[in-house]
Amino acid sequence: MKFSLLIFLFLTINVISAQEIHRLTLEESIEIAKEKNYNIRFLQEDFKVAKANLTAATNRFKTQVDLNFTLPDYNETIASFDDTTGRTIFYSSKQARYSTDMTISQPLPTDGRIFIRSGIFHIQDISNEVNSFRLNTRIGFEQPLEAFYSYNNILSALKNAELEFELTNRRLMRTALDLNYQTSQAYYGYLSAIESQNIAEQTLKQQTESNTLAQNKYKAGVIAEVEALQMEVDLVEAQNNFDLARQRSSAQANNLKQLLGISLADSIVLDADLKFESVDVDLETALEFGLKNRLEIREKEIAYEQAKINIDRVKVGGQITGKLSAFYDLIGVSEEDKSIGLNTNFQTAWDDLRRKPGNRGVALQISIPLWDWGVNNAMVRASEARLRQRKLSSNEEKVTVERDIRDTVNDLRSSLKRLIMLEKNIKVAERSFMISKSRFANGEINSQSLALDRNRLSSAYLSRLSALINYKLFLEDITRKTFYDFVKQQEIKFEN
Repeated sequence: MKFSLLIFLFLTINVISAQEIHRLTLEESIEIAKEKNYNIRFLQEDFKVAKANLTAATNRFKTQVDLNFTLPDYNETIASFDDTTGRTIFYSSKQARYSTDMTISQPLPTDGRIFIRSGIFHIQDISNEVNSFRLNTRIGFEQPLEAFYSYNNILSALKNAELEFELTNRRLMRTALDLNYQTSQAYYGYLSAIESQNIAEQTLKQQTESNTLAQNKYKAGVIAEVEALQMEVDLVEAQNNFDLARQRSSAQANNLKQLLGISLADSIVLDADLKFESVDVDLETALEFGLKNRLEIREKEIAYEQAKINIDRVKVGGQITGKLSAFYDLIGVSEEDKSIGLNTNFQTAWDDLRRKPGNRGVALQISIPLWDWGVNNAMVRASEARLRQRKLSSNEEKVTVERDIRDTVNDLRSSLKRLIMLEKNIKVAERSFMISKSRFANGEINSQSLALDRNRLSSAYLSRLSALINYKLFLEDITRKTFYDFVKQQEIKFEN
């Protein structure tokens, strides 16, 4: 028995010590939610991908340097030749190739490039005991012609990277604002449940006092038995309402804990008040920033821009294409017996390169599609239809967003008016209940009249609480729908 008691005490102590008390403001709750939210973390990785792709697309305009080595390329083959008697002689051919070259390339905004390439090629012909060197330096220029009048690959890649970066950034910001709203809902839901529980507790206390008074008056023969019994029924009802309020409060607490990743065994204390300040939400400002920043609109606009780029890409397949290229070469070659030192062999190739005039050349390549059975034309028409579809979708989305913002602003204003009215209503209800209590104590009214005023007061408290929560949530809602903080009167900026 003692052993069981010790185990029970040990487990109880562990459970109690494992519980934590979290004191949270709304802002702290939002930050915790952002750290743990799957969608935020997933989009943050998407943002890193888009940012890296944009960096890559931007850096493609910078000078590129490539260095290649072959160390070595050895091969051994069986070769043959016919001698003067007609016999076929087979022999082993062994060669080892060593090479290195470096290319410095400067991409051009016209989708072409200027480059200089220098290389050293060394061949050891082991079978013939010959070493050879070749030095080569080429300055070249390449330019696709279609980049001037149709599709420019390097500029299009940059534009697509910029659009994807912007889109990912906006998605991340919108998801963060949506999470702010969801967290605020859970936070205020729990706060509302706590206040509802306090109101129910206050009502229970008032009903207990009224019931005590009624029972004393009944014993004194001042009121009828039915009124005393009604007071007892009202007390039971108040107790039941209080118990239900506690259950709802516990459920809302667990909902907030789950959202924030807090253990259900822990406790949460909300650091918040139920005061409010009237916030001026100008409709024109809301429409201006909403139409400029809403993700839905910008998604459609970006899809439209990307469709335009795709049309240019598709059209290339049915257009005249070509490439202009030019080069200037300096080449030096030497071939010596393997007994000659490599330094001498290399110097001979260098002298040959300096002595000989350079090679030069220019080329213009043209490709003309003559007949493809209308394949490319059909693909272009399909892309153009898709482009028109994107335009229609974009225009329709603007109308939808504008209507949504107008409705939200109107709802917010109505909520504020209702909240101000309910603030006044509470003062009236409190005053009325105090008068009714005095009149009931003096025997001027019965218990039903007192219960009516008490219920009216409780209803006033609950209505004001609901209106306050709705007003605060409407402020969060208009923020996420416009990317503009009307409390601080400033636009919510995107990260770069």
